[in-house]
Amino acid sequence: MFEQLKAQDQQYIMNTYGRFDVAIKSGKGASCEDFDGKSFIDFGSGIGVNSLGYCHTAWVQAVTAQAGQLNHTSNLYYTKPCGDLAKKLCDLTGYQKVFFGNSGAEANEGAIKIARKYGIDHYGPSHTKIITLVNSFHGRTVTTLAATGQDVFHQSFFPLTEGFDYALAGDIEDVKTKVDENTAAILVEFIQGEGGVLPLEKTFVKQLETLCQEKDILLIADEVQTGVGRTGTFYCYEQYGVHPNLVTSAKGLGGGLPIGAILADEKTCKVFGAGDHGSTFGGNPIACAGANCVVDVVGQPEFLEQVRQKGAYLKEKLSKMPHVKDIRQMGLMIGFDLDTGTSAQVAAECVREGLLVLTAKQAVRLLPPLTITYEEIDKGLAVLEQVLKTIV
Repeated sequence: MFEQLKAQDQQYIMNTYGRFDVAIKSGKGASCEDFDGKSFIDFGSGIGVNSLGYCHTAWVQAVTAQAGQLNHTSNLYYTKPCGDLAKKLCDLTGYQKVFFGNSGAEANEGAIKIARKYGIDHYGPSHTKIITLVNSFHGRTVTTLAATGQDVFHQSFFPLTEGFDYALAGDIEDVKTKVDENTAAILVEFIQGEGGVLPLEKTFVKQLETLCQEKDILLIADEVQTGVGRTGTFYCYEQYGVHPNLVTSAKGLGGGLPIGAILADEKTCKVFGAGDHGSTFGGNPIACAGANCVVDVVGQPEFLEQVRQKGAYLKEKLSKMPHVKDIRQMGLMIGFDLDTGTSAQVAAECVREGLLVLTAKQAVRLLPPLTITYEEIDKGLAVLEQVLKTIV
């Protein structure tokens, strides 16, 4: 069965992904199974998407019930799942309004549009510059590629959207040299996930917030990967003691269904007017039903405390494993480097031994489901340790 699926995939799907030699058939919790009956512990959760793991009972019930009632109606009409989700997010975070799209890249693109319209509305047509950080990643559309501070992603897709500049992460003086009279916003990830799981220093983030407030520059937080409980608070910005003007969210928000969101504060929530932005599938009832379930579960303080405890447990166990160095951990977002071998080698060998992990440049990256049990953690760690012992 696998070879047939692989051949079909390679014949009919554009070859844009470096797939591992496995086809997942089914899953439950943090475990999944291929078509040959081989089981895997999943420390990747679909790159941080399956926040509640595979086929969480309440999530399945919510999505199934909504699919049997109303699948889609367009944003020309009101729907209850969409309105309920927006209220829950605003109540949890203190933001005023939400815009729903389909992905993290779309959420970032929408936030960029809000920032530029804010700048133009208040300061004129040239006030559109946006500063991001070197080594950042914000998406694969032409504009979010331009926002991404990694040259490797820019190649072959010129001309990119203009109006971006890149400052060194952690260097507030470099940021200040990039700020000018036309700067509308600064867009950051608090942990550069695709860049290697690299957290920003808290002092630097507070300095960014102060700079933005002094110059009426919007601070935008890309929480596509760090949000919805991933780092042990509902959004990562909470751990930095700041409140960005705009927060983008996706991945784990839908629990497995495509959804993106922009959270806007008092300053930014009325920038868009009718016709300024839109999304055919944004706020889809089924996607919102899944997201409502995710927020109901993840938004509980005791659940977030469990995420923090599980993350600390994982870090402690990893610290005793061979070839592991420089562990970066916040909640269940974990990255570590190796003193020998490569992250790609480790990931490939883990798949062969029954564990799914991720990479981020030189780092091994772990984004397990937030609902993962300690038994599943221990099973996965046993495989990882055995793989690490074989690195030469």
